[in-house]
Amino acid sequence: MNPKPSTNRMARGAAMVLLPLLWLTLAWAKQASAAEVVAPAHVQQGALVYARVPSGSRVSYEGRSLNVTDYGTVVFGIGRDAKGVARLHVTPPGQAEQVVTVEIRPRDWPIERVNGVPPKTVSPPPDIARRIAREQKKVTAARADSNQGLGFAEHFIWPVRGRISGRFGNQRVYNGTPGSAHSGMDIAVRTGTPVKAPASGTVVLAEPDMYLTGGTVLIDHGYGVGSNFLHLSKLDVAVGDSVAQGDIIGEVGATGRATGPHLHWGMTWFSTRIDPLLVLQRGD
Repeated sequence: MNPKPSTNRMARGAAMVLLPLLWLTLAWAKQASAAEVVAPAHVQQGALVYARVPSGSRVSYEGRSLNVTDYGTVVFGIGRDAKGVARLHVTPPGQAEQVVTVEIRPRDWPIERVNGVPPKTVSPPPDIARRIAREQKKVTAARADSNQGLGFAEHFIWPVRGRISGRFGNQRVYNGTPGSAHSGMDIAVRTGTPVKAPASGTVVLAEPDMYLTGGTVLIDHGYGVGSNFLHLSKLDVAVGDSVAQGDIIGEVGATGRATGPHLHWGMTWFSTRIDPLLVLQRGD
């Protein structure tokens, strides 16, 4: 278990949160009065969507109530296969409900063929399948709730820098057998490369040896937004740890279902998988 973060480290993390929030507030203030809702006109599949609503509003998306920050920020995710429009239901204090629509623009999803992975990870025998199911329940439980930390509002940074060897959403074929769509972004770097937290948050899962994902860390960035880091060779955090943007959380490896050293970085909004690359581009 890591020691508790120092006061300076926590202050640095707080500053990283407040500066982007101030930027968002000032930018939105130029676009709308406090009584208006500001949301993008269109987004891509796999996007993490930020919107501004009057403080104190009641907001829902696809039947889920969304928490609103003191600054009037809400965030929600658009799935890989979402189509048409996203409808955000907003009821400002003392006003009637407004329905804000955001057009969802489709993307092309190429096929990625991954060869040389252990056969048991493609078609696992019953005992291994049961283990995988147990481990997946842990992951699902870790994503079910989220605190009100403000890391989600930071401009995310790359956890490692390297060649993108796998992209979010692409259809995977393992050893010739079709699999599910890729749930994150793979970054090819050498084993032992330090992995940084892309934004501040709380560690909600830290497992050194999961069958498919190997060394696995999940961070809750707040308001339903989370990151997962897979195939790690070493973990430097434990469940309950608070991390600031840029803190080292582990090292790159090739554990679990992997053919070589790389970091799989996935992002989610609760159970909805989103594209980390789109989140990074928001800060460009």
